[in-house]
Amino acid sequence: MTPNDTLTVFHHPFDLQIDRLFNDAFRSVGGFTSAPRIPCNVYEDDNEFRVEMALPGMTAKDIDIAVDDGVLTVNVERTRIAPESDDARYYVRELDWGMMSRGIKLPSYVDHAKSSASFKDGILTITFPKLEEAKPRRIMIEAK
Repeated sequence: MTPNDTLTVFHHPFDLQIDRLFNDAFRSVGGFTSAPRIPCNVYEDDNEFRVEMALPGMTAKDIDIAVDDGVLTVNVERTRIAPESDDARYYVRELDWGMMSRGIKLPSYVDHAKSSASFKDGILTITFPKLEEAKPRRIMIEAK
């Protein structure tokens, strides 16, 4: 995995869109290529931090999930069903084959040991509960 494959979740959404715009522009010129990245959503609520990844056509056994040093890494390998034709002229080519990887820097307030993962309808969902001290609390006022 290269540094460009790691998404730090503390970026402003506008910054991520600008990064994607420049990456797509360089890729379309032909001078820049990168390994395919797994599309994802990363979000949280009061109790959990979640990562959803789109992996259509994959099975759970094709997916490798690891957390190391605060980074969630998901690796998959999509094999091509039909061989590629030598005389094919593509007009649009967006289906990725081969190894794909995505790394996401996790916040320090999640509990890695209690994480869980599910895979349904091509969507991988990885859930990390927040540590108790990171959850919002109400402070009651004592009436005297």
